[in-house]
Amino acid sequence: MFTGIVQSLGSVVRFERAGPGARIVIDAGGLDLTDVAVGDSIAVNGCCLTVVQRDARTFEMDVSQETLDCTAGLVANARVNLEKALRANDRLGGHLVTGHVDGVGAVVSIEPVGDNRKLVFRIPAALTKYVARKGSVTVHGVSLTVNAVSAETFAVNLIPQTLAVTNLGALNAGDPVNIEIDLIARYVERMLTGDPESEHS
Repeated sequence: MFTGIVQSLGSVVRFERAGPGARIVIDAGGLDLTDVAVGDSIAVNGCCLTVVQRDARTFEMDVSQETLDCTAGLVANARVNLEKALRANDRLGGHLVTGHVDGVGAVVSIEPVGDNRKLVFRIPAALTKYVARKGSVTVHGVSLTVNAVSAETFAVNLIPQTLAVTNLGALNAGDPVNIEIDLIARYVERMLTGDPESEHS
């Protein structure tokens, strides 16, 4: 589990095809790796991946083709948001995030609002019912509060701190982003529908 509070900006320094998937090597930036062991999970742009090798500065992860098909941003030279897995005694500064990306959305528009920026995202139609005004959503691994929702889009406000410490400040209109809906919304639907085959249950 994660919180959606980005701990460091890293970068994909190498992307190598390995059978049906790939091996990615990530420069951890300012992320402290001293307590990270092989087998630990790190969220990379909101996608929970397993460390298979590391040194003082970088770590490596194997990524399946399925993960590559349903996420964005795991490519060579990409700047990526990083967060180590939540410990039981850690502060929950954002919201509970699983690191299981529900779909890929896209930036519709970016508008300066003083020192802040208003970003509007389009998301897959199957996810729109899970996004609520003043609710939580994860974009590229960043826990955000939804300010407005329409049939196909939602809007958020990014403060200077978020723009400075995540890769959301470098987004442009049309860029793809990883979206994870609120975990609670999944369980509410499951309880209301009783459908074990629900797409997001």
